[in-house]
Amino acid sequence: MRLFSVIILLVGMLSACQQQKDTTPPWATNENSDSLFDLSEIEQTGELIAVTMSGPDTYYDYHGHHLGVHYLLCEQLAKHLGVELRMEVCRDSAEMMGRLEADEADIAVYPFDNDSVLFGWRVGNNKPELIQELEQWYKPDMLSNMRAYEHRLLTESRVRHRVYAPMLSKGVISRYDHLFKRYSKTCNWDWRLLAAQCYQESTFDEKAQSWAGAKGLMQIMPSTADHLGLPRDQVFNPEKNIAAATRFLHELESMLSDVHNRNERQNLALAAYNGGMNHVRDAMRLAARDKRNPHAWNDVKPYILKLSQREYYQDTLVHYGYMRGQETAEYVDKIRKRYQIYRRSIR
Repeated sequence: MRLFSVIILLVGMLSACQQQKDTTPPWATNENSDSLFDLSEIEQTGELIAVTMSGPDTYYDYHGHHLGVHYLLCEQLAKHLGVELRMEVCRDSAEMMGRLEADEADIAVYPFDNDSVLFGWRVGNNKPELIQELEQWYKPDMLSNMRAYEHRLLTESRVRHRVYAPMLSKGVISRYDHLFKRYSKTCNWDWRLLAAQCYQESTFDEKAQSWAGAKGLMQIMPSTADHLGLPRDQVFNPEKNIAAATRFLHELESMLSDVHNRNERQNLALAAYNGGMNHVRDAMRLAARDKRNPHAWNDVKPYILKLSQREYYQDTLVHYGYMRGQETAEYVDKIRKRYQIYRRSIR
């Protein structure tokens, strides 16, 4: 087992934290150079291992895409080193430090304290070569640039698509109605609900694509396409895309078999389609703890929203950490509202 390294802090003096948080490198050198597993060995193994806790600045899952300013920064470091990044989530700082002490990680990204928005890195087990490489690689504006980059991803044109009318004409929602009617049988949904979801996903643009990699009418992620047996070169095919999406919806509903009310099960399946089943289950556990109905969307939705707050995403009942819940909550509600319009317009 290698020796535990010195703490690597983001800023030297707490009084200067806010002014220096984007210009000061998040580490410091270590006088003890007794290293057993340093940069050379990391390059040989081809993997940089970082540990962190879930949070909006550290690491979180967004539609199957990993985000967090410090995750993105670690990813850039790994690319610079020519290795792969493995980011692993720990429950607390004690677990992270234990991983470093046990020589199971190279870097820990952790909250500076419970009240600060600042974060720091710790470099594991006396790695002077890695610290030297970090000092040469790091530029004062990296943190601020990465923060701005993530903000652009989350706020600018998340899906590139053409905008089509929500209804083509009286009695016709889209030119894909025949496909919605055919494949809605796979998940036993009202085809108009499937159409409402499709409009929310892509506004009926079969060539729609998001920055995170979701593609086609129903915005299927590459990993989901692989899971469903949809060839990636067929993901923009309208029929194959809709067929795969209905198989996925059927799968999500089957994972919610404990929810007996069909309408509520569909709502929760829609939430899982957008935000992931793991996050939905976290919200359901929180609702049950607070004596709310974990099988009712209106009772679960507040906890979907609360999973963006530290006191909730760090709760021991939460297994999958931080979630950008507002988008998922709005996603379900907008689909339901559009579905009601379709139901009134098309019998």
